[in-house]
Formats: sequence, structure tokens, C-alpha cells
Amino acid sequence: MAKGGGAAEAALSALTRLGFSVPRALGPDLAPRIGAAVARRLGPFTGAHRIAMENIAAAFPEKDAAWHRAIADEAWDNLGRVACEYVHIDRIWDLTEPRDPAGRIEVDDATYARFQELRESGGPVLIFAAHLANWELPAVAAARHGLDAAVLYRTPNSRPIAEAILALRKGAMGELIPAGLMAPTKLAKALQRGAVVGMVVDQRFGRGPRIDFLGRPAQANPLLANLARRFDCPVRGARAIRLEGGRFRLELTDPIPMPRDAEGLIDVPAATQVINDVIAGWVREHPGQWLWMHRRWR
Repeated sequence: MAKGGGAAEAALSALTRLGFSVPRALGPDLAPRIGAAVARRLGPFTGAHRIAMENIAAAFPEKDAAWHRAIADEAWDNLGRVACEYVHIDRIWDLTEPRDPAGRIEVDDATYARFQELRESGGPVLIFAAHLANWELPAVAAARHGLDAAVLYRTPNSRPIAEAILALRKGAMGELIPAGLMAPTKLAKALQRGAVVGMVVDQRFGRGPRIDFLGRPAQANPLLANLARRFDCPVRGARAIRLEGGRFRLELTDPIPMPRDAEGLIDVPAATQVINDVIAGWVREHPGQWLWMHRRWR
């Protein structure tokens, strides 16, 4: 059995290398376009498409079926692009001090000033993000702006795939902390040293507080709010917005006021709601750039 398992893992590892080498060879412009075309074509034939359509219809009941299908199509397009952008993440991030308007990454004056503020003031700071556009970019932004950054990430179940993705992320995103039992402790240590800690928080968490998300009850991850309560540190939101021509706009918010309880401490359920309200606003602004294919509500 061990020998067979080793052979299967070796085969998967080889397929993973092949799967990453093809978009790398195609380059950062052509690969995402091909990934988008493939995802648009094949996505609607998967079970995930039904989930996406149900989610979109429930979030936007005032829109008709044609609009729902168009948003799902955009979401598949975005997902296909993200899959092929992994291997080019270091090339996609080309923002420099002069902020070349022809570059792939743009930031407005307010966001640029906020990153300067973070560099000068340091941490601890908590930053939340969501599965919008290319959701790897906010983590890259923190490290590329010279911040002591730590990022929570979910490890794929397949070891070869996990190792390949980790290799791509290393060096581009600061300290990488895998989700798991030890994650809260490691994140707390990063905050204790004054790091900027980021995490994607828009997926379902079965043991989390019940909140309203896009007009429906959902269970949310309270980890960021728990850390904010413990360290009483600023909480900001970060997102990427996909633009035409393989470009992105990055936005960082001002510190978001967190609700507090009678003791003056951050109220975890209420703060979790506030964070998800911000994300819901982002989703409504660019619905075709969100990952509708997961079971956020159940």
C-alpha cells in the first residue's frame, strides 16, 4: 500500500509541475486569458456552478436569470485567471515608488498614503481580505511595501499541490502561517512582535457566530475579531479590483471602528458582523469578481 501511495503521490507531483509549467511558459498575459476561457467553458458543467447560481440568485433576488448567469460567467472567468496567475504573482506585482500608470498594479493617493502610514507606525495591525479578483495580491502588497507581514493561509489537502503553492508564495508574502490548531498562537506571536497580520475571512466557519451576509444568515470566522479583542489593535480591510488588460487596483481602508461591549473590549460577534458588512459591500460593487462557487450559506 505504501508503495502504491508513493507512486500515486509521485504521479500527482508530476502533474502538478506540469500544471504549473504550462501557464508559466504562456506568460502573465496569455495564460490568464486562456485560463479564463477554459473556466468559462467548463465551469457551467460542474456541480459548483449550481451552487454559484443559487448563491447569486439569493443575494440578488431583484435581478433576472440572465443577469445571474452573466455574473456566474464573470466569476468563472475570474477564477480561471486567478488559477493561471499563481505562477506569475511576482511579475504581476510591478508597483514602484513612481507608480507608473502603465503598470499592472495601481493604487490611488489615499491607499498609497495608508501604506506609508503603516510603514511609519508599524504594527500590530490586523488586515482582512476576501476572495475577490486575485485575493493573493493584498498579501503580496504588505510584503512589497516593506512591512513585517504574516499571512494565514489554507493548506490544500494534496501535499504535492500544497508544496508547489507554498513555493510560489514564499518570499512574496512574508511569514506564511498554515490554518490549523496552532494558527491562533502563531498569529498572536506575530502581533506581539508588531507585525501586520492578514487573512481572508469570507468563507463559512461552522463554529463561528451567526451573522447576516448579503441578506442571508451565515456563520463566520471570528478569529480576526478575537485577535483584535485580545490586542486592541487597528483593523483594516484590503482588496484587489480586477481591471481591463490584466491590471489591478489595490485598496487599503482606514482603520475601521470596532464595536465594543460594556467592558470596553471589542465585541467579537458584532465586530465580525462589521467586517463582513464591509466585504458584502465589496461583493455588491463587483459581484462578478467574487468566488460564488463555495457553500457560504448552509
